[in-house]
Amino acid sequence: MTISTRKRVLGGLVAASMFVALAGCASAPTDTETTAAAGGDVVEGFLPCMVSDAGGFDDKSFNQLGYEGLERAADELGVEFKTVQSDSESDFAPNLTNLVDQGCTMIITVGFALASAAGESALANPDIEYVSIDDVVDNDFDGETDAPNIKPIVFDTAQAAFLAGYAAASYSTAGKVGTFGGMNFPTVSIFMDGFAQGVAYYNEANGANVEVLGWDSAAQDGVFTGGFVANQDAINAAQGLVDQGVDVLLPVGGPIYQSAASVIRDSGRDIALIGVDADVFETDPTVADLLLTSIRKLIDVGVEDAVLAAGIGEFDPAPFVGTLENGGVGLAPFHDFESKVSPDLQAELDEIAAGIIDGSIPVTSYLAG
Repeated sequence: MTISTRKRVLGGLVAASMFVALAGCASAPTDTETTAAAGGDVVEGFLPCMVSDAGGFDDKSFNQLGYEGLERAADELGVEFKTVQSDSESDFAPNLTNLVDQGCTMIITVGFALASAAGESALANPDIEYVSIDDVVDNDFDGETDAPNIKPIVFDTAQAAFLAGYAAASYSTAGKVGTFGGMNFPTVSIFMDGFAQGVAYYNEANGANVEVLGWDSAAQDGVFTGGFVANQDAINAAQGLVDQGVDVLLPVGGPIYQSAASVIRDSGRDIALIGVDADVFETDPTVADLLLTSIRKLIDVGVEDAVLAAGIGEFDPAPFVGTLENGGVGLAPFHDFESKVSPDLQAELDEIAAGIIDGSIPVTSYLAG
């Protein structure tokens, strides 16, 4: 089954019902919990390893966050770790085999695209513990993870993206905001769809008519570059939206935000950028002056927690779903844009976040139905 086929199936009712069941499985790991997790004796021969998606470990986004979580955990435990970078989908299975052959006792795969290969590797190596970032590894769609030795870590980023969409609509003076993604995977489109829902909520609450360009919620499709590389395709996607007059731009897909930043600078216009995964203001100072905010998911903390637990023999395959309620997702501060946004905006966002948590403000996604 191709990745595009898996994406469409995961977007359907079978996947939605599974994720609803998973949503309460685990609470967000905290720094206190991860520190405590390393208090036991480290398992002899414990060797945690990681495979990146095509963005690479220096993407200043989800691959880098995964690496940082692994690095911190290994340092805490006093063990070595191994990593291998994927340059394309064809590298996934060989890279996993490579780590198995090197004696890794735990293998973490970063990104939705790796899930099929991770599931197959986990089934073939039941004595190795696996962690899958951004997918539940349910390749046969039966509502269960494919192997008892694999832990899914996923994030309902639509909730945080909803807040970002509201903030973008509030900030916009052009009445047009835009978004584009790397590939139309659920873990990419969940940002774009949540963003559009937040803009729609702003319009309803404030009698406004801010447009979202680059994403069609009804069709669940939009502008995509075809990959997760800051290249000409990403420049073209950003340029197309800027040419249509947007003054807020949300690129979703690792380093493609760098292409968006270059287009914004070349435009000479006042266009705000929104980051994803990490607080990009902190991870990439070269674009800090452009950032309205970032839609965060705590990949690093999730990885750190899983590795620390496995390192002392307490690997837990229960899925973790990050939400606003458990702190697994959230909106970064406005940083340099604090003085540029409405003075009432943060209070409005706090109220909306509370409504999302208590269910009075619904946010739909492939994770929440």
